[in-house]
Amino acid sequence: MKTVFSGIQPSGKLTLGNYIGAMKNFVKLQDEYHCHFVVVDLHAITVAQDPAALREQSKDVAALYLAAGIDPKKANVFLQSHVPQHAELGWMLTTLTAMGELERMTQFKDKSQGKESVGAGLFVYPSLMAADILLYNADLVPVGEDQKQHLELTRDLAHRFNHRYGEFFTIPEVYTPKVGARVMSLDDASKKMSKSNPNPGSYISLLDTPAEIRKKISRATTDSDSAVRFDPENKPEVSNLMSIYSECSGLSLQDVEKRFEGQMYGGFKKELAEVVLSVIEPMQERFREIRESDELMNILNASAERAREEASKTLDEVKKRMGFVL
Repeated sequence: MKTVFSGIQPSGKLTLGNYIGAMKNFVKLQDEYHCHFVVVDLHAITVAQDPAALREQSKDVAALYLAAGIDPKKANVFLQSHVPQHAELGWMLTTLTAMGELERMTQFKDKSQGKESVGAGLFVYPSLMAADILLYNADLVPVGEDQKQHLELTRDLAHRFNHRYGEFFTIPEVYTPKVGARVMSLDDASKKMSKSNPNPGSYISLLDTPAEIRKKISRATTDSDSAVRFDPENKPEVSNLMSIYSECSGLSLQDVEKRFEGQMYGGFKKELAEVVLSVIEPMQERFREIRESDELMNILNASAERAREEASKTLDEVKKRMGFVL
């Protein structure tokens, strides 16, 4: 069975975009592959974090994984920091990585732009990401456009290690879902919906209240043409809202268009809010059950133990090949 690895940082609120673009697909993948869905908290500290907030957000992200439908009997759900082999292999891969490769990473350029001082952790972040993936010899990695460059480096490092120390690491491939929309910002459809956007009205958090969700959707940017029509080039904001409606309702875009033919945006937005809530409210109810019980830590601890067992085998072989005394 092929292995899938994916992780989400606990550095902000998970959004509807995270659910539609990633977590919804995770639920499908767990039935077909050996899956590791990880809260990558070591990556989060490449920029300063409030310790108390990081602790709670890490548990929130893990609980949302489970609330979205990931079954811990089918997939491993754990915190990256609970498996120390990630950091150890990350250092070893850093020694195989050239500074020029890291300097070319567009995400590093974007995050460091205009700053007088940049932490070394942000610079070597891609080597740790490579370790996350290679530690489990993942075959497939679901990543967004902003992470594809990092996956290319992961592939290069796997090839480099295999060439120098003998064939060992699986060369991972990008996993692209057969279906699933890329959810864009509510205030600007040229940008993806992101938890890091300073404007809270630009995204729907999975933990927003129903009133907040209705308000954000009612204020979402549209256009001067009142037709609910899917036309990403000429009507990007309306097309984005239609994609969200389609993903949350199960209706095709053509059916959404027919449903609102001749109607104004106001009615469309009101119904869109209720469709979104039909997905989010059951998730929030399950989330609260998980967070208010011992269930979460029991799952995280059991999953981390399984992950450590798998990861230690990989790391021992890497150490052996690199010349360390075992």
